[in-house]
Amino acid sequence: MLIVHAVVLIFMLVVMTAAWATVRRTGNAGWTDVFWTFGTGASGVLAALSPWGWSEDAPTERQLLVAVLVAIWSIRLGSYIAIRVARTEEDTRYRLLKAEWGKDFDRRLFGLAIVQAPATTLLSASIAAAALRPGSGLTAEDLIGAAILLIAILGEGRADGQMKAFKADPANRGKIMDQGLWGLSRHPNYVFEWLGWVAWPIIAIDLTGAWPWGWSALIAPVVMYLILTRLTGVPPLEAAMLQSKGQAYADYQKRVGAFFPRFSKA
Repeated sequence: MLIVHAVVLIFMLVVMTAAWATVRRTGNAGWTDVFWTFGTGASGVLAALSPWGWSEDAPTERQLLVAVLVAIWSIRLGSYIAIRVARTEEDTRYRLLKAEWGKDFDRRLFGLAIVQAPATTLLSASIAAAALRPGSGLTAEDLIGAAILLIAILGEGRADGQMKAFKADPANRGKIMDQGLWGLSRHPNYVFEWLGWVAWPIIAIDLTGAWPWGWSALIAPVVMYLILTRLTGVPPLEAAMLQSKGQAYADYQKRVGAFFPRFSKA
């Protein structure tokens, strides 16, 4: 498995370097997210179907299930982001970073992109821990994990759809989206994205102790939670929204939780 993780790390270093080069060529930093999503999807499929080359055994049903789930997640999210980046102006997070970093933007963006390679390696390790759990056939844990991921994909798609419809209505220009899922969480798309990574420990962990490596799958939801709530997710987006929307967004922050849903305050 160490070989697989090394391959994933090298692959993602190449992918994120290509992402940075694409940003320099196009001027749109949103391509960083596109490359990361598709690269992470490819890495996850690779990790799920390993070991390859030195084994004559065909992938197990669990490996195939995990690989398909990862592919569905990557294609759905990657396609959505790619279409948005190609058709619309640059993400507000990156516009804020450009203003903040100034002439150092290209250099600092490279660091921001490259650090995502080891992050993907950790996420892929969790995927591998789920896919390689010993045992023939699919279990209830496999089906529950698959259901969680599919619910997460549908939920994130629903949140994205609600925001897209809101922005498409000229009457909402300058307003804050606080309806539907966005009335329960300021970032419901991030909540569902995080939920999807909970699927891997559900599939991987064997409470009998027969697969101790399964506990390593807990890395995925922990790493993704930190990325979304402390690094490239909520903080820069909230700063950009406060800058553009001012007091209206500050009031929204008081009413609605940043991540996990809660009832809005009066």
